Amino acid sequence: MRKNKMTRREMLVVSGAALSVGRLNLFSTYASQKGHTLKDQDEDEIPFRICLNTSTIRGYKLPVDQQIDLCAEAGFDGVELWVDDVETYMSKGGTPESLNRQIKQNGLKLENMISFSTWIADDSVLQKKGVRKMRQDMELTARLGGSFIAAPAQGISHFDRLKLTDYAKRYCTILKEGAQVGVTPLIELWGGGVFNRLSDIVAIAIETKNSQASILLDFYHLFKGGNSFDSLYQLNGKTFPVFHINDYPAGITREKLKDADRVFPGDGICPFDKVIPILYQTGFRGAFSIELFNLAYSDSMDVKELLRKSYSSTYSIIKKSLI
Repeated sequence: MRKNKMTRREMLVVSGAALSVGRLNLFSTYASQKGHTLKDQDEDEIPFRICLNTSTIRGYKLPVDQQIDLCAEAGFDGVELWVDDVETYMSKGGTPESLNRQIKQNGLKLENMISFSTWIADDSVLQKKGVRKMRQDMELTARLGGSFIAAPAQGISHFDRLKLTDYAKRYCTILKEGAQVGVTPLIELWGGGVFNRLSDIVAIAIETKNSQASILLDFYHLFKGGNSFDSLYQLNGKTFPVFHINDYPAGITREKLKDADRVFPGDGICPFDKVIPILYQTGFRGAFSIELFNLAYSDSMDVKELLRKSYSSTYSIIKKSLI
């Protein structure tokens, strides 16, 4: 993993977190697996990458090339870009290849792309249009140097379990399109959407009978959809390239939670100390990507402060959860 740009002392000052020592923990297990003790371990190293989903700073309306530079400056290991931001950049004369170079020069990894299309729509015309859009977005992702793209469900009004095989065939269609360009679409769980149950999207992925099938999960969306975090024990964490991280506040019922209510990791009631160890134990070693839509943050602080807090809160909650 790329080392973060803060020392542990600086991180503790920023986060206010006191990390306990002197007992066996998952972090020391990770260290011993790499051939050294926790004492020998670089104190900034963790077994995951920390990524920025640029939704977190969309309130500033910054061009995508500036988003990339700021992401790297804040110490992130990777970035998730939005297709529409890249398209805007291209409309002004930029190229995906120039962004690819910029990402690499900044030492970042393009973990995933955020895209929206009607690839799974019930209406056949809308579905075909959505598949074409997804193919276009996957080709763009490949030119940017990425290997994964989000595939949320749009174009269906409710989940019909009698159509599970049909949904799997539709997902398989974009998996095959993606295989031709080297990009995997990740079927995404949305807590307030049609695919809000973990068991449903897992069933769709399994039903494709395609080894490349994978899912995109999120702490907020799992909770919002009424799923149990214990269900993650049944999954292979090695197949998740990225996992969206965020928190949700107390005082708002699950049913009334909105995307804009998401808060920095550690500022809400998500049981990270339980869930992150589950993910580690099931093999997850990908990127935790902070994804917020909280305009109160962008209205009250400048972009560099928001990014600093996004990184430090994510790092701190991961480190504490592994103790």
